[in-house]
This record gives sequence, C-alpha cells and structure tokens, in this order.
Amino acid sequence: MECRHCASPLEKPGDFCLVCRERNVAAVVLEAARDRATLTMLADDDERDDIEPIVGQTTITTTPEDGGEKGVIELRNFAGLIGDEIRRKRPEEVYAGGSREVIRAVREDIHHQFYRVADDDPVEAVIQRRHRPALDVVQTPPAEKIGGSHTTLIGGRTGMRAIRTVADHPHVKKVIPGPIDAGGKGSQSGLRAKVTRADDGGNVRMLLRDGSSVQENRVVTTAPDREMGEHIREDLNDVLAEAEFN
Repeated sequence: MECRHCASPLEKPGDFCLVCRERNVAAVVLEAARDRATLTMLADDDERDDIEPIVGQTTITTTPEDGGEKGVIELRNFAGLIGDEIRRKRPEEVYAGGSREVIRAVREDIHHQFYRVADDDPVEAVIQRRHRPALDVVQTPPAEKIGGSHTTLIGGRTGMRAIRTVADHPHVKKVIPGPIDAGGKGSQSGLRAKVTRADDGGNVRMLLRDGSSVQENRVVTTAPDREMGEHIREDLNDVLAEAEFN
C-alpha cells in the first residue's frame, strides 16, 4: 500500500507515513478474543464516497496460558503486540468489541481513548456510527468535571474512583453528585455503579450503590439527544464493567 498523501510505500496497510508525517486511517476497530485479535483500519469519513471505508486488516494470535504468572505474561505480551499495531497507525479513534480482559490489557498498553461497540459486528457498528455527526470532545481533567452542592460520595475513595472513571470519558462535560439515600436494599457485593437510560437532552444518571446506600449522580454529556446519549451510556457502562464496578 502507498501513502494516500505522498505515495510513499508503506510497510503495512494504514501505517502512519514517516515521509510526509500524515496518517492514512482515521479509526481502528479491535475485535478481541482471548486467543485472536483482528484489527480493521477505516478511512476518513469524508473519503467514503470515493474509496472503500476498510483500508486493511491485521490478525494477531496467541496461545493462552492457564493462569499464574505465565498467564499474566502471555496476556501482557499479546496486548503489547496489538498495541504495537495500533501505534503504527496513529488513529484518531480506537473502537473495541469482544473480550473485556484483552481490551483492558490493550488499554493499559497504549493509553488511547477506547469506545466500546457491539460485539456481534464491531466493524459495521463503527461504520454506521461514524456516519453520524461527531460529538464534541471535552478536554477538561476528570477532577475538574466533578462539582455540585453535594460533596460526599458513598464508598469513599472507591466511590470517587467510580465517579472519576465516568468523568474521564471524552464526551462527559460534568458529573454532579446527588444526595445519599440510606433506605435502599442492602447488598454485600461492595460498591457497584451503573449508568441509566439517557433523557431527551442526551444526559444520563449514574447510580452508586454501597450496602443499603444509594446515590444518584447527574452526568452531563455532549450528546444532543437521547439516541446519542444512549451510545455514551453504553460506553460508560462498558468502562465501568472493565473497571469491575458492575
């Protein structure tokens, strides 16, 4: 494949061009299984009328080890190989579906913002999703997005970590903690977090539960309507699940 900007040869399809310093893909879609990962590279949205949206695909395999230190090392190495391929492309966005264990390991390796997509057909889900107008990205640090009149969070540091996990999302503008209701049904499972259905304005609610205490926190997003708010809700619940909050 040649660079679409300067026609210099590329070692792999979709690689970032080291000659003209331009990217050749806009997004990478990761379909992750525990023993196999497929990376699909997608062109810019504005090129779809002229060329095939899929620039290329790369498959990486591994032989999972059964737990223990060998399993930890094998997973880390597998994630590193996947991360290396993503870094070669320097995409604007990374989407992922499949094994949360693998996705979590890759996130730790490359530090890109990931967007979760449907596991049944991640590539098609991303193609359809990217036809919609792009949502504004909020660059504010997570700590500065948290505010309101209620400063106490249930779960202490764990509750704050859950709130920061949501506040770190690029399409979250603000998280406003609500009052604590101590009359809920008791649970011994520890602090749990879940994001509820979006309202007409695209904003969502994050519920924190710890024992018999429940706290409803308002999450203001950049979504303009319920449909786009639902996509953010799904992303947030997947991120919370990966952080083992639900």
